[in-house]
Amino acid sequence: MKEPCLKTRTFFLKGSSNQFEWVLGLYDQALSLKAETKAKKQAKEVIKLDRWYQNELPRTLHTRLEDGTHLTYEEMVQTMKWKLARGKFRPNLVNLIQMNSQADVVKYTKEAFSTLGKNGDLQAAANILCNMKGVGPATASAVLAAGAPEVAPFMADECLLSMPGFAGGSIKYNMQEYLSFVDNINSCVERLNREGSTSPWTPHKVEQAIWTHYVAHKLQPELLDKIPPKSTGASKKSKSPLEPVEDSNGEVEKPSAKRRRREKE
Repeated sequence: MKEPCLKTRTFFLKGSSNQFEWVLGLYDQALSLKAETKAKKQAKEVIKLDRWYQNELPRTLHTRLEDGTHLTYEEMVQTMKWKLARGKFRPNLVNLIQMNSQADVVKYTKEAFSTLGKNGDLQAAANILCNMKGVGPATASAVLAAGAPEVAPFMADECLLSMPGFAGGSIKYNMQEYLSFVDNINSCVERLNREGSTSPWTPHKVEQAIWTHYVAHKLQPELLDKIPPKSTGASKKSKSPLEPVEDSNGEVEKPSAKRRRREKE
């Protein structure tokens, strides 16, 4: 049974751009907390793999734009190891991914990124990647998020559990669930970018912020105690003095009876 995180869901739906930026700044701390839940040897590997996936792999893929963005066999195996290290370890998936040939990895990843670049069809690109052994929508999303973070978020469990509509139960890890996740993330990206920020929000950045909030709230909730209030420029809409107001976590606070009487005078 998977239970949704209502605090993170509220943050996802109500958090402002400056609050998202602040939470994203906690990513490394949240990653360290996540690593500490693993065995000592695995903990170091979590951080090492994440630095590779978040920093080195995107830079490498960017250098291959002219020849066609693609992953090598070693990079595909490493991506699977990253996904399993940060989530639930399933050794059978590593064995399956290692059964693919170098030629197939290059072929399918290059075709997927080409399709995504030509028509922006995320589903078609993910389906192409699923032709490889051991690759489903979640692993496909990890590949696409590394090479096209402006389009594709990674399908992390922590993020899925925080989405509107998830009421608990099993995560299905199918294409329909991923596309629904993408729609939710894109709506958030559009909202945050309308508010303005130091740099544009992308689906992958939003996904990282949601993951960070979920992990921090679960493993060390006091990390979130100093989340800043929404910036004054975050919303242009004025509120009636009698409307409920939101605190810095996006929770709704109803006006007290005393306040209502005072505001009516």
